Amino acid sequence: MSNTITKTSFEFPNQKSVYRGKVREVYNINDELLVMVATDRLSAFDVIMPKGIPYKGQILNQIATKFMEMTQDIVPNWLVATPDPNVAVGYVCEPFKVEMVIRGYLAGHAAREYAAGKRVLCGVALPEGLKENDLLPEPIITPSTKEELGLHDVDISREDIIARGIVSEEDYLVLEQYTRALYARGTEIAKSQGLILVDTKYEFGRTKEGQIVLIDEIHTPDSSRYFYAEGYEERQKNGEAQKQLSKEFVRQWLISNGFQGQEGQVVPEMTDEYIASVSERYIELYENIIGESFVKANVSNINNRIEKNVLAFLEIYKK
Repeated sequence: MSNTITKTSFEFPNQKSVYRGKVREVYNINDELLVMVATDRLSAFDVIMPKGIPYKGQILNQIATKFMEMTQDIVPNWLVATPDPNVAVGYVCEPFKVEMVIRGYLAGHAAREYAAGKRVLCGVALPEGLKENDLLPEPIITPSTKEELGLHDVDISREDIIARGIVSEEDYLVLEQYTRALYARGTEIAKSQGLILVDTKYEFGRTKEGQIVLIDEIHTPDSSRYFYAEGYEERQKNGEAQKQLSKEFVRQWLISNGFQGQEGQVVPEMTDEYIASVSERYIELYENIIGESFVKANVSNINNRIEKNVLAFLEIYKK
């Protein structure tokens, strides 16, 4: 669709390099700043879908920005400015090569593993007798390795992370502390919006000065799963599916069409009608998570808009 941004090729002043992730493209400016562009790409099962979702990048960027601002008192983050609806600018950091996943409920990947008979997830023992979407006795951290584009992230235990030297024990304890603090704050904010923060993931990096900070996104529907709090207990009691706000609806659509990212599987056709419905769901996610009406940015020429806004910011920052 013409009103989406799925790839960028900017040449900013003092640009050193560009890294293209599953959804975001990150421009290194003079080894000092990172210009992170949230595209409209959609990733599921670690596979990028062939078509972009209108306004998805703006939605993710604005949710992440708001939550960075709402958590900076408990965990430092990399954010400097948001000069465009699709852009966040932050300090250059060396990312830790793990994703810190925290779960308060047995849902998604954890529920699928549990249903397959696993009772230990990333070194964490799970009790018998749980049903999908049940509240866990306490939130558990189930990290995964941060793999390169095109490869599946892999579950890993705390012990393996430290033993393999992926993260030092000293640093890992900080990552765990920050993860639990962010999840607790996110849970409080979600509750105020009538939501349950089911699970989420965080990524961290180290600044040039050696400080560990939160990077990338936080509490977005791409990185988190939300349930509606109203009716949760009743639905669990009756064995009904939970009403949720997350990217899981895309995963379920893919699964029902025979795709889970496995070798040899083909991504099902995404019609314009389906793409429009996904965009509407993302707008619904934004408005429920943030509690504000979503204001659509001008998408007549997204690339030009982003370039103009970033150049204006860099000019001011230079001064």
